[in-house]
Amino acid sequence: MDPVHAIVLAVVQGLSEFLPISSSGHLILIPHLFGWADQGLAFDVAVHVGTLVALLAYFRREIVAMTAAWFGSVFRRQRTADSRLAWQVLVGTIPVGLAGLAFGDAIEEHLRSPLFVAGTLSFFGLLMYAADRLSHGTRGEHSLSWPQAIAIGCAQALALMPGTSRSGITMTAGRALGLSRSGAARFSFLLAIPGITAAGCYEGLKLATSGAAVAWTPMAIGVVFSALSGLACIHLLIRFIERIGLLPFTIYRLLIAALIVWHFA
Repeated sequence: MDPVHAIVLAVVQGLSEFLPISSSGHLILIPHLFGWADQGLAFDVAVHVGTLVALLAYFRREIVAMTAAWFGSVFRRQRTADSRLAWQVLVGTIPVGLAGLAFGDAIEEHLRSPLFVAGTLSFFGLLMYAADRLSHGTRGEHSLSWPQAIAIGCAQALALMPGTSRSGITMTAGRALGLSRSGAARFSFLLAIPGITAAGCYEGLKLATSGAAVAWTPMAIGVVFSALSGLACIHLLIRFIERIGLLPFTIYRLLIAALIVWHFA
């Protein structure tokens, strides 16, 4: 893989993993639009690692507090707001894991066409705007009830369809359930940690058992640039989301969908 291609794809992954615009959709579209070869499994593993590094770096204090509280709830029966949130993040990841095992191969085989991506970008973008516009929620992520946390976890499973956006659908669900924009974004990002970890491990296992040769330079580029762009994206989104809202991302999704239809229809 050309180093420039690797940098572009890694930056796109780092930004689109956390912005509600669909990372999978963009990684499908960019090679199509520029006539590049498929980036391959090894590179997908690398950019997953990079985005995970970004999450762990940004939420390091929360992760330490939640992990300590989780162990306290298991071994000392101490229940706190942090332990409850940690359990909700773990349990909320189960639906996407089950859906991935059940439907992952079928989705990979049948739902990766650019026109399907255009449809999901448009539909879920409009749904995201409606939830954000109609919600007056001001609650933070610690206020979630168990049914609400599980509902957001179930919504995350829809992101297996390219073009949906994992962060987009979970923020949509969070807003619909009364979270503030920043609360919905923070829970979305925390929920991504076990999900991205599991996806990276699964893809890494496939890579290890495939016997394919690994080009280490593009992988290293993928890790570094997806981590840096992802970290910057998380910081800026959480800082400004209450002011900018989700409308700009809906407009962007609709414009990209129109470009796809114009180019591929």
